[in-house]
Amino acid sequence: MKIIGVDVGGTKISAGLVHEEKIKRQATLPTPFDRPQLEVVSSVIQAIEEVFDPSVSGIGIGVPGLVDLEEKQVLDVTNIPSWDSVPLAELVSDHFNKPVYVNNDANCFAVGEKYFGKGKPYSNFVGLTLGTGAGAGIIINNHLYSGRLSGAGEFGNIYYRDKNIEAYCSGQFFKDKGLDGKTMYKRASIGDPVALRLFEELGGHIGRAIATILFALAPEAIILGGSVSQSYRFLGEAMNEFLEDNFPFRRLYNQLAIEISDAENMAIFGASSLVLDAIN
Repeated sequence: MKIIGVDVGGTKISAGLVHEEKIKRQATLPTPFDRPQLEVVSSVIQAIEEVFDPSVSGIGIGVPGLVDLEEKQVLDVTNIPSWDSVPLAELVSDHFNKPVYVNNDANCFAVGEKYFGKGKPYSNFVGLTLGTGAGAGIIINNHLYSGRLSGAGEFGNIYYRDKNIEAYCSGQFFKDKGLDGKTMYKRASIGDPVALRLFEELGGHIGRAIATILFALAPEAIILGGSVSQSYRFLGEAMNEFLEDNFPFRRLYNQLAIEISDAENMAIFGASSLVLDAIN
């Protein structure tokens, strides 16, 4: 089966033709983020045209914002001001005469891991992306659970301490201290004690976030993605130590699998997986 995945970001639009778990063709265009609504849609269509194959079974599109799945409207897209109530699926479907599915990018990450990544063995898991911000997608009984307006899994916005989970579990943790996460990673890699202590602190916060997810959903697994997850060797011990010492349901924690995403181009694979989730 051939499918197309499209990742729409604030700076670029990436499209890929996916077949046999590989991206056969790929195209990337700059996002005209400050242009009128239909001009941005035209750029999405142009990116798809560059990888399009008439035999594709469908097109999946991931966007950094809320999506009304019932009304098929894209809402409140981060960094694209004109995209407020955009009938994106209908416009793209009418152009290509193919079924089109749209969801937010965190949900795409989770369903992408289900079909192309570490989520294959699990029926119920959470994909937790920790990068510039913190997002999550939920897989229940082998299918994506989006909730109303694709808003399920917004754990990063849960109130925590003086801010929210995102402020303490993403790159914002370093930014709020006037630091750069990449620089701190390099310093931790050569054994800098200050950097290592900061990653331990970060790991403790992520442990608390995972405890919240466990209380809410009791998943089989949590799959970590995003740039922060690549620092797991510096933060993983503190994260697990918090859970071992504080999470009250020992059996639930002991049976939890924590995986680190290692798939390249998961944004494209994830968007394309919306097609698979819809037809399977």
